[in-house]
Amino acid sequence: MLKAIIFDLNGVFLESEFLSDRFQKDHGVDSKEFIGALKEIMPVVRQPHASDSYSLWKPYLDTWNVSLNEGEFFDYWFSGEKLVLELLDYVEGLREEGLKVFILSNNFRERTEYYREHFPELFKELDKAYFSWETGFIKPDEKAYGNVLEENGLKGEECAYFDDSSKNVKVAKNLGIHAYGYEGFKATKETIERLLK
Repeated sequence: MLKAIIFDLNGVFLESEFLSDRFQKDHGVDSKEFIGALKEIMPVVRQPHASDSYSLWKPYLDTWNVSLNEGEFFDYWFSGEKLVLELLDYVEGLREEGLKVFILSNNFRERTEYYREHFPELFKELDKAYFSWETGFIKPDEKAYGNVLEENGLKGEECAYFDDSSKNVKVAKNLGIHAYGYEGFKATKETIERLLK
């Protein structure tokens, strides 16, 4: 019997144009070059006790001649993200039916703080949000999923999981979780309704 739904956050509850595309359009930075920097920085800042993210971005911004201070840089980045209100409303209904709803996200401090300040309605509709920089468990490490299960007294087969990363979905499946690639609200709703029958 399904007892909980676990969602990834970015690309699921939050949608946005790729930051690399925005930077190319607004600041003339080649998107491939930006993605290279992103791939180098993100694994570091997702860790607990990571140094502030901006200090890692600053050398790149200087090289690209982009004059954004810390506040401007993060506002530019995070303000481009919008909540998927349809999914949020649906989750409210699931919780009213007795299901637990969690977020499991590889994310960093500044972004999480922005979300908690600007999207309080999201956190109100969750039982808990698990962020890698707080837990120390980074997907696709099995411990990231195991931590959610253990803390909430859940078995894998009692949970459904949705993520836009196929690697993360594969690991969750290996733990017995009903795991699916996120393909939009409609497909997700249909999958959940099928599992609840």
